[in-house]
Amino acid sequence: MKKIIFAGILCLIAATDVVGVGIELSLRDAIRIAQINSVDAAVALNELQSAYWGYRTYRADQLPEITFTGTLPSYSNQYSRYQQPDGSYTYIQNNWLGMSGELSVSQNIALTGGKVALNTSLDFTRQLGAGARNEYMSIPVGLTFTQPLFGVNTYKWNRRIEPLRYQEAKAAYIEQVEQVTLAAISYFFNLLLACESRDIALQNLANADKLYEVALAKRAIGYISEIELMQLQLTALQAKGAVTEAIANMNAQMFRLSTFLGLNEGDTITPVMPEGAPSLRMNYNEVLDKALENNAFAKSIMRKQLEADYSVASAKGNMRSISLFASVGYTGKDKILEDTYRRLRGNQIVEIGVSIPLLDWGKRKGKVRVAESNRELTESKNRQDRMSFNQDIFLLVENFNNQAAQLEIAEQADLIAAKRYATTVETFMVGKINVLDLNDARNSKDESRLKYIEQLYLYWNYFYNIRSVTLWDFVSGTNLDADFEELVRK
Repeated sequence: MKKIIFAGILCLIAATDVVGVGIELSLRDAIRIAQINSVDAAVALNELQSAYWGYRTYRADQLPEITFTGTLPSYSNQYSRYQQPDGSYTYIQNNWLGMSGELSVSQNIALTGGKVALNTSLDFTRQLGAGARNEYMSIPVGLTFTQPLFGVNTYKWNRRIEPLRYQEAKAAYIEQVEQVTLAAISYFFNLLLACESRDIALQNLANADKLYEVALAKRAIGYISEIELMQLQLTALQAKGAVTEAIANMNAQMFRLSTFLGLNEGDTITPVMPEGAPSLRMNYNEVLDKALENNAFAKSIMRKQLEADYSVASAKGNMRSISLFASVGYTGKDKILEDTYRRLRGNQIVEIGVSIPLLDWGKRKGKVRVAESNRELTESKNRQDRMSFNQDIFLLVENFNNQAAQLEIAEQADLIAAKRYATTVETFMVGKINVLDLNDARNSKDESRLKYIEQLYLYWNYFYNIRSVTLWDFVSGTNLDADFEELVRK
């Protein structure tokens, strides 16, 4: 169903690219178009794709790697210095042609941090010039093993950090999409307010002209004073100026919204007043639990702590370096290629490399202390960020719950102010109310209407802010999710 809706929206966008058209746009449609077509949404998608390929690189490190290396060919014709048995030196000509190739299959060992490889190779050398001859050397099969004995196991740490980093990136993508939603809501309600202000200005102008005509008739029979007549004339002139100003502001807000949504600048957008807000009351503990479960912040806290622990482990591992290298297999050499695989000999190498600083003036120890201090700093910052995070959520929940009540009050005030103004106009017509009371009723009606729209905006703004923090839809009771495999293929 979502794909059908998105396809319809995309068709709408494509149509508006051809020629400016009139569009009736609901808040829900504005949000969907923004999530698909806005520049901010494209930036969020690019960041997700970058994180995905970083994760894919980590996953590739866990899989076997097949490598071919070779020299095809190598030619040398030069003089080299050679020491003779009596200790003297001479120069001899070295004229040869060689080729070599090796095929290896290697695998990182996450459990130990080592690496094992199975390889096979063949070398060919032909001595050129007088007495030319061929030489072959083969290693049909060889097994090599490399293992750091006391260093940090990078593969083990990456298995803990990299999946968490990708989960953080996915959560951050959904949060960014929700931030796009918040921006769309802001642009939408700015236009809605501007359109409502224009409608109010046009209505006030029509009412002012009508009342001025009635006042002229009343003045002709001496029913009202000249001052009251001039006040109504001034009100009509001010209403004309308000219409011009309101239309200019509406066009500016329409341009901002259409640009943000990626629509044609020539489109005429008519925002549809959102229906009544759902009756919801948030619970702080529930919202906090969802935020800690889903939000990228919680995953970021864990990742930063793991990275700090890894830095300490790396600094301690670098205080000394001991590594083991072992290679076992068979080798053969002969002047005939086939014979190099018949008379095989053992080919074993075992090496233990040691690097222990005897005097480094405390440099490595200092790096350990720096890493430990940075870890403590990270822990302190994480605690501080967690406190600020909890506080922000508490304020969001309180503001949302309060806003629901404010919206209900604003809605009732709007209805009452509209009825009062209609009654005041009728009363003025029969001459039982003065101009000042009429203007007061009109101003109250205008302010109440705009106040209601502002309160409606704040309600949805708080609602989607909580959604962006928790990544949870409190209306449907489901997690906010996305088809990440599909997204990264775009």
